[in-house]
Amino acid sequence: MDGANINEMPRRPLLANRQFRWLFAGEVTFVFAVQGQSVVRAWLTFKLTGSEFALGTMAAALAIPMMLIAPLAGVLVDRLERRSLIAFAQATIVLSELTLLTLLLFGQLQFWQLLCGTVALGLAFPICLPARQAMAVNLVGKDRLTAAMALSSSGISLARVLGPAVLGTLVEALGPAWAYACGVALFAVALLSLLGLPKDSGPLRDGLKRSVSSEMAEGVRLLCGHRLLRVLLLFGLIPVFLAMPVQQLMVVFADNIWKAGSSGLGVLQSMSGAGAVVGALWVSRMRNVSRLRVMALSGLGSSLLLALFALSPSYWPAVGLAFAAYVLSAIFGTLNNSAMQLVIPDHARGRISSLMMMSVSLPMLGAVPVSALAEHIGAPIAVACACGIGSLAVLSFLAASPALRRLDETVPF
Repeated sequence: MDGANINEMPRRPLLANRQFRWLFAGEVTFVFAVQGQSVVRAWLTFKLTGSEFALGTMAAALAIPMMLIAPLAGVLVDRLERRSLIAFAQATIVLSELTLLTLLLFGQLQFWQLLCGTVALGLAFPICLPARQAMAVNLVGKDRLTAAMALSSSGISLARVLGPAVLGTLVEALGPAWAYACGVALFAVALLSLLGLPKDSGPLRDGLKRSVSSEMAEGVRLLCGHRLLRVLLLFGLIPVFLAMPVQQLMVVFADNIWKAGSSGLGVLQSMSGAGAVVGALWVSRMRNVSRLRVMALSGLGSSLLLALFALSPSYWPAVGLAFAAYVLSAIFGTLNNSAMQLVIPDHARGRISSLMMMSVSLPMLGAVPVSALAEHIGAPIAVACACGIGSLAVLSFLAASPALRRLDETVPF
């Protein structure tokens, strides 16, 4: 059979690849557990403390370890055998969650113990997903990597929708202990899925003489020396800084303000995943638009809609407002992230990508001052004030950065 005929043969579906199927299933299950357990953890925190500030503290307990480990995680993923690295990280999470579940079942769970479990998750999470994504290229090949990443992204977005909704409903139907046990079981399933994967060594494992610290330092220098990349990274934090406090305080809105219970909390939390799916699909259908104009409008729009969400007098209008706000936030984030990927130098992609993961955790710290403010003036006013500051930040970036205003010339859509 000649080469032309080989190229014309239909390709097997990605999920027909048994090893990729295990990778995909484990990744989706892991994200389902993380997102679902976040609802149960927030519910337990608020019931144990009755404090908005405690919810912000939980966000900081996740964010700070993620920020500290993220620069190292990218180097470890490139240097070490990835299946073993993922197994170690996910086994740490399972042991931590089992300990918390045992304390909960015996009525001994305290807030500080939940904080410790959140720290363990923050240390392990920046290793798990990047390592799984790095394995995909060896399982499907570079020519199918884009399709594999798209499939993974769709599965993760679906898990972000279903995880909070399902476990939030279980809290109300069976109680927080059974819901937490379900989350622990899902973490264990994600760990066991590694048995279906081959060993996978990072490309830098052999023959690399440079130190880990020098690799990390070079990534920082490259990021700091690239003006547009630096501006895009900071500009991209604005909607996330707004969304994170809302996510952390969602239990206050659901339980105290709208009296929707844990199932209502699950629905509200799932709106971020649903909005991400719709926003990403919307961007995929855009053609010949101004990247900067759409980013500016979506950033301002998401700020306005989140403010209206916080001030909504009833539950179901708030659900619609949250969904619309997260759609616009996803549009902004997708366009911003794709612009960054287009300007990152190829030789530094891994290290800068690991630094970009720090930007995922940094906005979680925004929940601390907003939650502290909510303790004194109430969550609706605190969130609305944060959204007003976010709108001003978008306008300030546009006014102050010539590199950002020239984005359409540098990175056309």
